[in-house]
Amino acid sequence: MTYSDLFPTLPDAARCWIYVAQRRLTGAEQRALLDTLNAFFEGWASHGRPVQGAATCLDDRFLVVAGALMQEGEISGCGIDASVHVVEEAAQRLGVTWASPLLIFYRSDDDTVVSLPRPTFKKLVADGTVTAETRVFDVSLPTLGQLRRGAFEQPAGDSWHARIFRIPRPVA
Repeated sequence: MTYSDLFPTLPDAARCWIYVAQRRLTGAEQRALLDTLNAFFEGWASHGRPVQGAATCLDDRFLVVAGALMQEGEISGCGIDASVHVVEEAAQRLGVTWASPLLIFYRSDDDTVVSLPRPTFKKLVADGTVTAETRVFDVSLPTLGQLRRGAFEQPAGDSWHARIFRIPRPVA
């Protein structure tokens, strides 16, 4: 999938936060999360300065929230905290639990998003289940530009996962 078209009204420098649900979200849950966030975005501010926000759900598991000040500067901690509070409150109301960002997220052969603890992922690398071609997700991206340029989902051999888990490159 290409993410280059996400949130066309926001700049590449927009901040990005990625939440991962512990399970697949239903269509109704996704709509409720996005409706709640869209209402929040109408008045989102950072130290009195308006923030332009946008959100979407990807692969029925990922909630991507992005925001940028409508004038120069960075979104303050208070502005970020406000968005986190809205996301957490909406999730609680819907019975959605967010997965730990310390888990490893990858796309299985059947196109399902899988989450695993790091030791389990490491075992899958060792036994050859996870290879350099396995698609992995980086939920720590700080900017929308990085997400748009493909750093969110990429082959494990091209990601930080290759370094940390010593994923062998295919022999040419």
